[in-house]
Amino acid sequence: QVQLVESGGGLVQPGGSLRLSCAASGFTLNYYATGWFRQAPGKEREAVSCITNSDGRTVYADSVKGRFTISRDNAKNTVYLQMNSLKPEDTAVYYCAARRGWGTLGPTDYPYWGQGTQVTVSS
Repeated sequence: QVQLVESGGGLVQPGGSLRLSCAASGFTLNYYATGWFRQAPGKEREAVSCITNSDGRTVYADSVKGRFTISRDNAKNTVYLQMNSLKPEDTAVYYCAARRGWGTLGPTDYPYWGQGTQVTVSS
């Protein structure tokens, strides 16, 4: 059974950092790509970043370039999203998703999704 579980969300002040984790079970992430997406209240789900786990190629949305870093640990079957210099507009539920092949920023390309973790950036 394919399963993705996110963790690491929480409340942080503007300028702070958080690291999200996405642990996969039921399949080997090395043969997949993983994407991070987020959805704020009243807004559509938007792409944050993706990584092709086989070769480590990454793509970032313009809104997070230079602040967020996606990485993977294939031995732990886990993908991470390091978020620095957080802003109030980063507040959202963050989801990880997986698909076979290369990473894309299109949420409809991903058949497997986690349940999400809340990130709130506020003073």
